[in-house]
Amino acid sequence: MTTAHSEEALKTLMLLSLDGDEAAYRHLLNALRILLVGYYGRRMGAATKADMEDLVQETLLALHSRRSTYDRERPFTAWFFSIARYKLIDHHRGRGGRKLAETELGEDIESDFSEEAVTARMDVERLLGSLPEKQRELIRRVKLEGQSVADTASRTGQSESAVKVGIHRGLKALAEKLRGGA
Repeated sequence: MTTAHSEEALKTLMLLSLDGDEAAYRHLLNALRILLVGYYGRRMGAATKADMEDLVQETLLALHSRRSTYDRERPFTAWFFSIARYKLIDHHRGRGGRKLAETELGEDIESDFSEEAVTARMDVERLLGSLPEKQRELIRRVKLEGQSVADTASRTGQSESAVKVGIHRGLKALAEKLRGGA
C-alpha cells in the first residue's frame, strides 16, 4: 500500500524526473508543496501565510537547483527534508531568531528526517500494512500518534475495551511476525 506522499512514491517520482519525465516532476513538486505546507505550518507558529508560501517556494527552488546532487541509492525524503530544514533555519535567522533557530530546530527536526528515522518509519509502515485495516488504524492512532484510548474510541465509534483489544491483538500479530511466524 503506497500513498502519494510515501518515501517510495516520492522517490519514484524523483527518479523519473531525473530521467527527464516532466509530468513526474510536476507531480513531485505538487506532492512536496503539500508536505512542506504541513511541515512549515507545524514549525513556524505565528508566521504569516505569505511567509510560509515564500518558504515553500524557496525550498522547491532549492530542490530544483540541487536535484542533480541527489544520490539515487539514498532515501529521498531524508535528503529533501534536510533542504527544508536548512531553509527554515535560514528563515528564522533572517528574522533575528538565531537563538530560536538553534534551539528549536536542532535535533528535533534532524531526528524526524534522518535517514535512520525514515528507514524506521518505512519498516513500521511495512509491518502495519500486514495487519487488518482496523487494527492498523488503532495502533497508528494510539501508539504512533499518541491519541488516548478514549479519544480513539470516540472517533472510531468503538468502546474503549474494543480499542484496547484491537491494539493488543495487532501488537501480538506484529510480534509474531517479527519472531518469524506467519
